[in-house]
Amino acid sequence: MERLILKYQSRIFNVIIKMCGNPDDAAELTQETFVKVIESIDKFKGRSSFYTWLFRIAVNLTLNYLQRHARISTRSLDAEEPEADGTAESLLRDLLSDDRVVDPAMVAQSRELCDLAMESLLKLEEPQRAVIALRDIEGMNYNDIADVLNIEVGTVRSRLSRARSNLREILESMVNEGESKHR
Repeated sequence: MERLILKYQSRIFNVIIKMCGNPDDAAELTQETFVKVIESIDKFKGRSSFYTWLFRIAVNLTLNYLQRHARISTRSLDAEEPEADGTAESLLRDLLSDDRVVDPAMVAQSRELCDLAMESLLKLEEPQRAVIALRDIEGMNYNDIADVLNIEVGTVRSRLSRARSNLREILESMVNEGESKHR
């Protein structure tokens, strides 16, 4: 069980934080996911992969949590967000160690884009946010997403299409707002 937790904990955390937007809540929900898995491992029948079953538990707990609290967490753009897998830090290390000159403006712009993407993602409705997180962030296939969310593959496809369209509109409006503020 310890090996499974170590293997999946950062992936579960990353999906949950993209759904709820709050690192503390995401950490708590990640822990709750693994407690639930440990408590109900004997109920795992192998009808789906362990990976899919685990993500179903994580997503269901997160959706239930979000519905119970009926709120979308917002955070300051200046707030530090811990990286669960160290992606930003490792990217920066790679850039620095490659004997290339790193343009601080590019690093700042990249961080701003990440913040903008996260802020827009949090403006989506929870079911759309879940599909985007599982497909575009976690890289799950449509069948696995359907299993995790307990919906039809066609519903996954239509929800993903609407979510991407809504995300595009949100990003465009945020960019337009930003441009009008700088005039």
